[in-house]
Amino acid sequence: MAERPEDLNLPNAVITRIIKEALPDGVNISKEARSAISRAASVFVLYATSCANNFAMKGKRKTLNAGDVLSAMEEMEFQRFMVPLKESLEVYRREQKGKKEARKDKDKKADSEEQDKSREEDNDDDDERMEEEEPNEEEEVDN
Repeated sequence: MAERPEDLNLPNAVITRIIKEALPDGVNISKEARSAISRAASVFVLYATSCANNFAMKGKRKTLNAGDVLSAMEEMEFQRFMVPLKESLEVYRREQKGKKEARKDKDKKADSEEQDKSREEDNDDDDERMEEEEPNEEEEVDN
């Protein structure tokens, strides 16, 4: 757990970036307003986490999942966020699936390259053995 209440706040850099993206260009925000938004966002995240944790506990699980968070949003009466959250979740899942497939393809390619390399090494070893054997045969013929 956090030692101090401030430890539970979201990072100021993240809050500042979110605020800048939400406001039109040229609009400034005071340090106090940024601090208030930061505290409010932190409280919201903690409350949402607590509600989601309750759903996980009801399911006799220790790990929160996306369904728990979505259920928490409904319980907190943030239904208007449900559609954007579900869309974001789908985008995230597609990205993760694409990354996973790319990783599999990369691993397959690496495996096939390793097999090709080992075949080449085996062929090189066979060539070396044949070269070593040839002079021995010539020596026997000379005698």
